[in-house]
Amino acid sequence: MDKHSISAEKGAYISIAAYIFLSALKLSFGYFGDSKGLWADGLNNTTDIIASIAVLIGLKISKRPPDDNHSYGHLRAETVASLVAAFIMITVGIQVVFSAIESFFHQDSTTVPSMLTGYVALFSAIFMYGIYRYNLSLSKKINSSSIYAVAQDNRSDALVSVGAFIGIIGTKMGIPWLDAIAAAVVGIIICKTAWDIFRDASISLTDGFDEQLLQKIGKTIILTEGVKEMSEIKARMHGSEILLETTVHVNPLLTVIQGHDITVKIEENLLKEYNIQHVIVHIEPYAFHKKGNRH
Repeated sequence: MDKHSISAEKGAYISIAAYIFLSALKLSFGYFGDSKGLWADGLNNTTDIIASIAVLIGLKISKRPPDDNHSYGHLRAETVASLVAAFIMITVGIQVVFSAIESFFHQDSTTVPSMLTGYVALFSAIFMYGIYRYNLSLSKKINSSSIYAVAQDNRSDALVSVGAFIGIIGTKMGIPWLDAIAAAVVGIIICKTAWDIFRDASISLTDGFDEQLLQKIGKTIILTEGVKEMSEIKARMHGSEILLETTVHVNPLLTVIQGHDITVKIEENLLKEYNIQHVIVHIEPYAFHKKGNRH
């Protein structure tokens, strides 16, 4: 297993451990401290354990070598794991919003939570924000869409804990409706984050690709020594890796070996600048192309 795979799985394991710890902490203090908000936050973390496990499974499957049924490997399992995380996040977000609306119209001022529950909520927010920063940095370092989804889920949970803290403080100050407002805002943020992850994963699974990045890659290919023109370029995401095909036109008087050397230069440039490891380069004679004869 390569270093990136080990790092990705480490990020997922850290999230699972953090959620197990926080869910136990919040459920315990929420129950004994009479805080419905903290209790609900703890239940939310139990669903996050499932999401993180799904991502971990996706990561393990994605590292399987190619077989008869998967010639390009299993890298898209990581993207599917991102979708699972997005579905769980949006379910939690909608639940938080509806719970906030219900809480706003049915406020219970008879039960005042212990201030200790507020401290637990604040600690949880800070703790989970630290996990978020770690996984966000890791996702960018290893270019992992599923770990990025985990990081966004971490951030959402930090925000939920902030909302729980605000609600507890509001109840202590005699303004219980503050809990509902804060929870609604947090729920909307979670839904927006989930939608962004779902959109990116869906684009990847349907072979969509960033147009601006494709144009940038195309410029790099054209600037390669020996390339006279580029007539076609297309790319798609396969998990966290880019699969690219391009057709370039070169001097028709070049030998096969010289043409091959140009393709090697293109591959080396794309690997160095964009970490693209899967490139197919079609070579065509420049003069023939100009006359309209394609080969």
